[in-house]
Amino acid sequence: MSIWSERARSRAAGIAAGVLLDALIADPRAGHPVALFGRAAAAVERRLYGDARPNGVLHVLVCVGGVTGLGLAAERVRHPVAHAALTAAATWAVLGGTTLAREGAYLAGALEDGDLERARARLPHLCGRDPSALEAPEVARATVESLAENTSDAVVAPLFWGALAGVPGLLAYRAVNTLDAMVGHRSPRYERFGWAAARLDDVANFVPARITGLLAVAAAPDRRRALAVLARDGHRHPSPNAGRCEAAFAGALDVTLGGVNVYAGRTEHRPEMGDGRKPEVRDIRRAVRLTRVVSLAAAGLAVAAAWSLGRRRQLFCPMRSGARAGAV
Repeated sequence: MSIWSERARSRAAGIAAGVLLDALIADPRAGHPVALFGRAAAAVERRLYGDARPNGVLHVLVCVGGVTGLGLAAERVRHPVAHAALTAAATWAVLGGTTLAREGAYLAGALEDGDLERARARLPHLCGRDPSALEAPEVARATVESLAENTSDAVVAPLFWGALAGVPGLLAYRAVNTLDAMVGHRSPRYERFGWAAARLDDVANFVPARITGLLAVAAAPDRRRALAVLARDGHRHPSPNAGRCEAAFAGALDVTLGGVNVYAGRTEHRPEMGDGRKPEVRDIRRAVRLTRVVSLAAAGLAVAAAWSLGRRRQLFCPMRSGARAGAV
């Protein structure tokens, strides 16, 4: 068996095992690798911060470059079982699909129990908007929108980059996405310093967000309606990527998303997407189910793609495969 075939099998097996680990144990309450990276990135920020784009570019290069280097070292491991184990560990570390669905279910339960204050207190686990003045329907809308966007960020995108580039792709994507959450938002402190992280995150999520949208359409009860909403409204969101996910979820659930959002005293008026009614509490569990279906489909595609890409690489690199066979 060629090295490319072995690597394809170990990568595919590692991704599948990592998805299973996420389903079984999800995110630990303490000591999560992404949280450790966040603390390290914050320490680097304290040393490099300056209200200028070059400082932010250097911050991204140091943080993303460091974890990508670790990923490249892991990817060079030749033993297929060890390589699969490292891929599984990296996949588990960067995935957040199980925790995402659980957060959605928790918010649904709180609102179903009539405990608005508990729901308001929990909402910041999913999104950055100010929950203090939100009533139940607005908490429901925020939850559905966050589930849509984070299905791409927490599941589809890391799986996409893992299938394409292995452990370096998994770690680099999660580093980029974490930096965007930390410094990529618009504020007086990060307007210029966070520019590089925000733009790189846009690039990293461009293809995965559109895959997420298409998978949501495929899972919709009325695929034609969901596709029409995605095609018509997906570009209307301020984000070049989040709108594709939210529009597809709006069409799949037959609700209307968008409206006025408040972030730490800053108000944004988001265009509406979809043709249905405003989201209600009961729509949260529907969105959770859609998130789980899309995540499962993305996992299957990632495993198949990892295997297929390795096989294709074998076909295009016959000399290396043949040389090894001849030596044996």
